[in-house]
Amino acid sequence: MNSALNASSLSGVVVLDISRVLAGPFAAQILGDHGAEVIKLESYDGDDTRAYGPPFVEGDAPYYIGLNRNKQDLAVDLSKEEGRQILFRLLEQVDVLVENFKLSTWRKWGINSPSELAKKFPRLIHCRISGFGEEGEFAGLPGYDAAVQALSGLMSINGDPALDPVRIGIPLVDTTTGMNAVIGVLLALYERERSGKGQSMEVTLFDTALGMLHPHTSNALNGGQSARTGNGHPNIVPYDLYPTRTEKLFVAIGNDRQFAQLCEVLGKPELASDERFRRNRDRVQHRDALREELVALLSHWDGRELFHKLMGMGVPCAPMLSVEQALALDHTATREMSAALGPYRVTGIPVKLERTPGSLRLPPPRVGEHTCELLRRFGFGDEAIASALGSGAVKQQ
Repeated sequence: MNSALNASSLSGVVVLDISRVLAGPFAAQILGDHGAEVIKLESYDGDDTRAYGPPFVEGDAPYYIGLNRNKQDLAVDLSKEEGRQILFRLLEQVDVLVENFKLSTWRKWGINSPSELAKKFPRLIHCRISGFGEEGEFAGLPGYDAAVQALSGLMSINGDPALDPVRIGIPLVDTTTGMNAVIGVLLALYERERSGKGQSMEVTLFDTALGMLHPHTSNALNGGQSARTGNGHPNIVPYDLYPTRTEKLFVAIGNDRQFAQLCEVLGKPELASDERFRRNRDRVQHRDALREELVALLSHWDGRELFHKLMGMGVPCAPMLSVEQALALDHTATREMSAALGPYRVTGIPVKLERTPGSLRLPPPRVGEHTCELLRRFGFGDEAIASALGSGAVKQQ
């Protein structure tokens, strides 16, 4: 292993990623960013996301590029018995399996329940990602981010209250499911240090969507109601997007002290002592009246100047930028959140450990780019590799 890998937290952990599309590959990429050796096992057609473009770079869509760095690629035909035997041989040696296959697929391969893998491979941590799990009304149904946004209520609280609900503009359920999968894998790895045993774990898009719906779920479970408030917050005011003379500014007031500071800067300190606005609960009740006041006051301000002034005082706010503008910020470069990896541009690593930092080591692989290299690494001899290539069980790029 290279020195960058040795310096990272998950050095020595081997992950087999046989998942497709987003949540699973994203989870495996995070593990790879922090030093795990990640092997992406693909069909010959490759992950669907390779085609999710334009644009394309080196023949692959940025959608794929953004989810598959720090991985090596092994192309295997799992429809062949010889291909499945290669999979099971790898499972004898890896630490973590990340997958999102249908249960019916595993049953065709002789695995009747996901829990059987942990019994068959006692130290294996089996991370299973699905739409809805294998029990309940929607058991076994396919899960897609936007559909789960709709079904879970997540979409119902997003958008202008006067219009139809709006899908959140990123695959938030998928990415958060991937993060939950990483948390589960790390918990299982930690527990294995004590018990010496692996285990199966399940993360679903549906559970994740409900789990992230704070404070709407908590409100609804405790006598309140979920509400679509547009850019505003159901429980905090002012917490909304406001026009200024030059640009739109999101004001995110978290307490009464910050509200008083805002009123002082805007030249109307008496607003903070108005009985309609003194406490947050009052402001929530009179949000429309307060918005009218603030819109009038903010109309005289340069948005960027006000942003610096308020943030310098500890009053949270921010100008509304495009993705391109955010990527171009000096702060983005300082935080190393934009980087080059071979011919690709990628986002950086958001979790920054001091002693064992993550690293960008490998560009997203081509289908089967490391097939022979990986088979040798897992103990396959030249004759076995030649046989697998000859039968079509594996493919080398």
